[in-house]
Amino acid sequence: MAKTIHKNSRNYTSEDVAKMAGVSQATVSRVFAGGANVSEKKRKKILEIAEKIGYKPNAQARSLITRRTMMVGIIMRNIRDPFYAAVLEIFHTRFAPLGYQLIFNNSENEVIQEAEIAKLLEYNVEGIIVTDALLSEGATRKLKQNGIVSILFNRYTDGLDCSAVYCDNYLAAKQIATYLVEMGHRRFAFISGPPDTSTTIDRLKGFREVLDERNITDLAIVPGSYTYESGFQSAQELVTRNKHIDCIFCGSDIIALGVMDAVRLVGFRIPEDISVVGFDNIRMLGWTPYPLTTWEQPLEDMVTSTVELLLKEIDDKNAEPQIIAMKGHLVIRNTVRKKG
Repeated sequence: MAKTIHKNSRNYTSEDVAKMAGVSQATVSRVFAGGANVSEKKRKKILEIAEKIGYKPNAQARSLITRRTMMVGIIMRNIRDPFYAAVLEIFHTRFAPLGYQLIFNNSENEVIQEAEIAKLLEYNVEGIIVTDALLSEGATRKLKQNGIVSILFNRYTDGLDCSAVYCDNYLAAKQIATYLVEMGHRRFAFISGPPDTSTTIDRLKGFREVLDERNITDLAIVPGSYTYESGFQSAQELVTRNKHIDCIFCGSDIIALGVMDAVRLVGFRIPEDISVVGFDNIRMLGWTPYPLTTWEQPLEDMVTSTVELLLKEIDDKNAEPQIIAMKGHLVIRNTVRKKG
């Protein structure tokens, strides 16, 4: 008589699966760890038995065998920014099919210090992705001492022994400036994020280069933060003090939304009186009140490259750090008018 297997009648172990399948426990472990040295016939049999009895491998036990925790830390500052909410979502969709868990850490600091990564070290993460902040030299050194790979996303730091994936902000700003000048604008303002980040530095450099080439010197620079409130307050002060400004380049879309509301509240029209350009192409720009002309970062490709680079460095701790700059493109809507 055939033996009846009652699913979930008790907590089965890998030893039970091995006995039922007529294989060694090591073979069962290799199947659930993704090992390649198991025949397809055995693999299928093991998975069928595991499904019947409701066996699920213990993550901690598996990590002891494979020496892989399958955990990745992600540090993010401005979770309120829709751009970074989308970043987090895409990272999850990339890592989940690979069997990785994301450990999220919300930081308030522009530069991540050694103490802030302590919790991630407790989870024995295999790698860390830092999105809208930078790693201090002490934090980078601590990660390397623990064999943990770190990658900067949407930022880079010269001289830091760490890989980075980011949008080519310098080239993007040059193309934005060229477009605005060709549309007839001559009196500009740039409302940026924090002034000492690679993002702001590269965008200002590219934008200013084009203006210098055209002998345009009318550029007001207002440093801020990547928030709606920063854009709103900066724009109110800017257009009240400098009524001649005809175009505002914003360091992010969320800044631009604040700018648009402030400009309209003061009594100016967009784009008839003042043109506005953003950066990121967040999802809500399709909404009727905010048909913003902006720069679209290649977000999906940036995340994919970051995941591939992280996994490569996890497998090869001696791999040289790489800095990958990716191109985006201008998305023209109707917040920029052609003058003259």
